[in-house]
Amino acid sequence: MSQTYSAKPFLSVINDSVDIDISTPAQKRALSYASTIEMLFNQVMGSKMPADRIIGQYFRENKKHGSKDRRVIRESLFGLFRWWGWLSQLQSEQPHVTWFRQLSACAALEQHAWHDITQAWDLIAAWTPTEIPRTNSGNISDKLALFTSLSGLTACQPSDLLPSWFWQTCPITTADELAVVEAMTSRPPIWARVQSMKTTAALAQLNKAGVDAIASQYFPDAISLGHKSLNLNAIDVYKQGHIEIQDLASQVIGQICQPQADQMWWDACSGAGGKTLQLRSLMLQQDLQSQGTITSSDIRNKPLEELNKRVKRAGFNNITIAPWTSDALPVNPGTFDGVLVDAPCSCTGTWRRNPDMRWLDDASAVNDKPALQLDILTRSAAAVRSGGQLVYATCSLSPSENEQVVEAFLAQTNEFELVPVVHPFTAQLCNMLTIWPQIADSDGMFVAKMRRK
Repeated sequence: MSQTYSAKPFLSVINDSVDIDISTPAQKRALSYASTIEMLFNQVMGSKMPADRIIGQYFRENKKHGSKDRRVIRESLFGLFRWWGWLSQLQSEQPHVTWFRQLSACAALEQHAWHDITQAWDLIAAWTPTEIPRTNSGNISDKLALFTSLSGLTACQPSDLLPSWFWQTCPITTADELAVVEAMTSRPPIWARVQSMKTTAALAQLNKAGVDAIASQYFPDAISLGHKSLNLNAIDVYKQGHIEIQDLASQVIGQICQPQADQMWWDACSGAGGKTLQLRSLMLQQDLQSQGTITSSDIRNKPLEELNKRVKRAGFNNITIAPWTSDALPVNPGTFDGVLVDAPCSCTGTWRRNPDMRWLDDASAVNDKPALQLDILTRSAAAVRSGGQLVYATCSLSPSENEQVVEAFLAQTNEFELVPVVHPFTAQLCNMLTIWPQIADSDGMFVAKMRRK
């Protein structure tokens, strides 16, 4: 990577190095954007902090940016991470030219709409030939042909778009490899879940507000809100607690749990409570007077505070908080009809939404987790009553965090047995279920269901 420049030095370096007249307002904005994006990119790669956190802090500290500025900066930054497996192979004798070629190629691959900005990047990139190929196809083979035509690099492969350690820790059949890469390099829709309201009514209100919302074919309360960024706080049905943002793959977990209206459930690793709210919503769909209860636990206070806010917005009752404060169970053993263990994991299944993480992490993100996951699962299992359910889930695609953890757990106890589940998107019966992102335009997820004998 080139060093970070402020806008003015950037302009001086380019004018001193390239015989190009950078004089129009659009070209100067393009240089300013390029400088900001490079600064943020370097900050993410250098600090190993999530890009969402870095860019969120930047926008909070720099209120001068309007909505277009924010969109150009944000989408360019995430696009760079999405295609970095190819873009990192671009080189030139001048570091700033390399950077503009990376920006230019990224804009072509992403089909960014701000042509006045991308044309300036194309100009400084000094491509040969100067004609930038374009494609509207999302097909990864067409994207590779575009990049090869632009860069002249003929050794690039689709598999380069995911780090080598991913292929080693998340084995995929050759037949599925292209589909996985294609999914991982595309932006998924914003999935949501309707609660305390009929889905048809929620869709009508969302469409009236200009949101491209459509119903999912898989779950009656799941809806897609399209691919555009949304200001949720300007949407009435969200402010009133009638929709929650939750990826379709994440919604699979609650559907596998199938909580009954009068049951007691424990969400042992609740985080900010997306699945807690889903479990309670599923209870209330069966009986508006449901006396079922959800207890939510986490070791972090901040997510639990966010859960409390979401519970209040939804207007749900019978949800209580029981933080983990030690190795001891924060709940009474042997009392729950169902326990959900959504364990901490490598999050490889969420790389569509967090493309930076594939380059910030390494194989240790997967290899360091199984012992902790088995420990949490084993401890949490003690809360399941006789005949009750134990559901283990992760947003990982690695068998070492998924099937192997469940198998290790079952090998050390004879008190639990696997319960086969039906794949909600393919209708196949599975002992354990992995949701791959290419199947239903969602994140990746794993879930296994067990019963105490």
